[in-house]
Amino acid sequence: MSIKRFAPALLVASIAAAPLAQAATTVTIGTVNNGDMVRMQGLSKAFEETNPDIKLKWVVLEENVLRQRLTTDIATKGGQFDVMTIGMYEAPIWGAKGWLTPMNNLPADYNADDIFPAIRDGLSHDNTLYALPFYGESSMTYYRKDLFEAKGLTMPNQPTWDEVKGFAKAIHSPKDGMYGICLRGKAGWGENMALVSTMGNTFGARWFDEKWKSEFTGEAWTNAVSFYVDLLGNYGPPGAASNGFNENLALFNSGKCGMWIDATVAGAFVTDKSQSKIADNVGFSLAPQNVTTKGAGWLWSWALAVPKTSDATAAARKFVLWATSTQYSDLVAKTSGIATIPPGTRKSTYENVEYITAAPFASKTLEAMKAANPKDSTVKSKPYIGVQFAAIPEFQSIASQVGKFVSGALAGSMTVEEAMKNAVKVSDREMKRAGYFK
Repeated sequence: MSIKRFAPALLVASIAAAPLAQAATTVTIGTVNNGDMVRMQGLSKAFEETNPDIKLKWVVLEENVLRQRLTTDIATKGGQFDVMTIGMYEAPIWGAKGWLTPMNNLPADYNADDIFPAIRDGLSHDNTLYALPFYGESSMTYYRKDLFEAKGLTMPNQPTWDEVKGFAKAIHSPKDGMYGICLRGKAGWGENMALVSTMGNTFGARWFDEKWKSEFTGEAWTNAVSFYVDLLGNYGPPGAASNGFNENLALFNSGKCGMWIDATVAGAFVTDKSQSKIADNVGFSLAPQNVTTKGAGWLWSWALAVPKTSDATAAARKFVLWATSTQYSDLVAKTSGIATIPPGTRKSTYENVEYITAAPFASKTLEAMKAANPKDSTVKSKPYIGVQFAAIPEFQSIASQVGKFVSGALAGSMTVEEAMKNAVKVSDREMKRAGYFK
């Protein structure tokens, strides 16, 4: 009798307690499949252990796919993500549209003033931060010191593109599985066009003139893209038109590339003996110049933002603060070594003697980032801000299509002249449609 009498009460109590056991908030994170982000995913268990009420769900994608997914989701208010990995292109544009949660009222111990002003400004709109930087980067030249020494070559602090071509020719030896140079060839505004845009800058090109019209069929762009196609076609690896950052990193680390011009963030990977066969033989110099040094090295930051559509804003913000903090950097240093902490965002990192000593690429990274000026990156005046991109909403679509044409020229499916004519048509059509000119 007593058992029957109290059973309903026990049942009610168990039902009431059930929601408490399922109270964890899920935070869905969309990020790129770069090494630093993969490391962040692994270390995030430490965050979950100290925040048992938050469960992290990861969506890790290739760069072009990530950008497409995130752009579609936020533009359509899909609400699939609580944390988005975006950069200095998206943050101010999406922030201005009201799509992102402002990163205001940061805790005192976060020390936002420690973030490099150029990075902070690039992730802001109207002096409001809309994303917190995970790491910052410019671009630079990586080269094999042992190969250069064997050939009697000397790498300048900032080579010209003609010198780079000469070096590539001298060390190119396909029969030995050694290619003179690796460069981005995979189509995408953040893939091949990041590199090609900086080349264009140094050749005297710009994305748009003062009236927002393209100049792709002009001498500067034609010379830059022709040089790129010739250099990579003659002294690059087979299938270069399919290679992006990760593919070239793998080639360089396996000893198949004599030179590689790409993001400064790769410094930690090419000097890591656990993943690089040539870690002890890597040299560093600034990205190449040509008729000018302006815009030779890009400026970028992969950053974390919380979209307005998130239904877990507080939990998402908590994770973003953790992942971009000095405490996270300390965790990376403890688990992977101080040379692998996220670079390019904080002044204190480059004031740390231990870091500078452990990271042979650090001083060159800092030099490259200081030289990058988004407001003054071309010989001729320009109406847009940005080194390797133009900070306008239409750029992503235009540059993605132009990237396909340039990749096509590299693959041999069209001539450089055809690629540039197509680029003009696409660019002017999109800009005219958007009302930049009639």
